[in-house]
Amino acid sequence: MQEKSILLAVDVGNTNLTFGIFEEDAIVGTFRITTKLPRTSDEYGVLILDLLEARGIKKEQVRDVIIATVVPGIMHSLNSGIIKYLEKKPLLVGAGTKTGLKISMANPREMGADRVVDAVAGLVLYGGPVLVIDFGTATTYDLILADGTFLCGITSPGIRISANALWNEAAKLPEIGIEKPTSILAKDTVTSMQAGLIYGCIGQTEYIIRKVKEEAGLSEMKVVATGGLGRIIAEGTSLIDVYDPDLTLHGLFILYQKSIGASYVRRAK
Repeated sequence: MQEKSILLAVDVGNTNLTFGIFEEDAIVGTFRITTKLPRTSDEYGVLILDLLEARGIKKEQVRDVIIATVVPGIMHSLNSGIIKYLEKKPLLVGAGTKTGLKISMANPREMGADRVVDAVAGLVLYGGPVLVIDFGTATTYDLILADGTFLCGITSPGIRISANALWNEAAKLPEIGIEKPTSILAKDTVTSMQAGLIYGCIGQTEYIIRKVKEEAGLSEMKVVATGGLGRIIAEGTSLIDVYDPDLTLHGLFILYQKSIGASYVRRAK
């Protein structure tokens, strides 16, 4: 029986590198490693091979690798490690990548690759107009119209950035777990911080969604959220229509299909 080939999609964020393993158009596995530890090309290569092998995947099954990054400082080692150990030259999302978007920003080259990838996924998977919210290191709100126009982008501090500011800048506030308390009526320091962080983020999210709908005149736009802490926020508001934890990885798969001249046909759910 012939072994299935896979596409390895890599989202290099400020906090984690997230790897998606695709068979055809389906994600069959994911894994993460931290971005903040410095690694050599050999360390990256061996670590990726070990994590693939732990999922029963041989390097010969990897037909291609696609990467989107907002952390250029690690790319030499990561790229070299993939070439050396997987024997594949990764496709890097950047200038010249076929996206199908019309970016109406003052300087399109300033846009992070992650936002481009999320925008492509939001448009292709959910249709436009769509507001894509990524709750990552920063929280980003990107509006894409039905014709593929990337109309605007809004950026605010992410939940972890806000939390770090609380316990690093206020001497008597402790480091806490980021989770939603059962009530906003907090009775102690930890839950008061959690309430401020989570309910504050929900309030900001709802206000920005409403304001975008109002100023863009798009009352019926779809709102799609992703990112590590996005589920907590999405579960706290009715204004987010879909939470898709793998949105960025699906965007990378779609861009890979475009790069090889293949169409993307979404499977019926």
